[in-house]
Amino acid sequence: MAMNSARSFRHILTTKEAIGVVCQRTFATGKAKKGSKGGSADAPKASTLSKEVKSTTVVGANILKDGTDPKILPDSEYPDWLWHLLDKRPALSELRRKNIETLPYEDLKRFVKLDNRARIKENNSVKAKN
Repeated sequence: MAMNSARSFRHILTTKEAIGVVCQRTFATGKAKKGSKGGSADAPKASTLSKEVKSTTVVGANILKDGTDPKILPDSEYPDWLWHLLDKRPALSELRRKNIETLPYEDLKRFVKLDNRARIKENNSVKAKN
């Protein structure tokens, strides 16, 4: 009986089909809740927070068990450096084109840091080739 099953199984699967079955990637799925349909769990849920609460607090920023979400303060209450965090800074190639003697201190500091990093990477790649 087992031999007949093996022959019929071999007959059903050709080489291409076997490769397709073996190399097929699948993902585990969570167990479905009783009485629920498949697609309804993925639907976005309506927010229970009002627009007023969303505009006055940072929802989800609380890390304490008994704490509350922090309030959004006026811009004048935050430090000045906070507003410059997302400013674009010049790349190494751009800094190399400029005169080093006329660079501001912050740009000079950045140039030295990026130049050192580039030299270290170059030296490491030369050592790796040897």
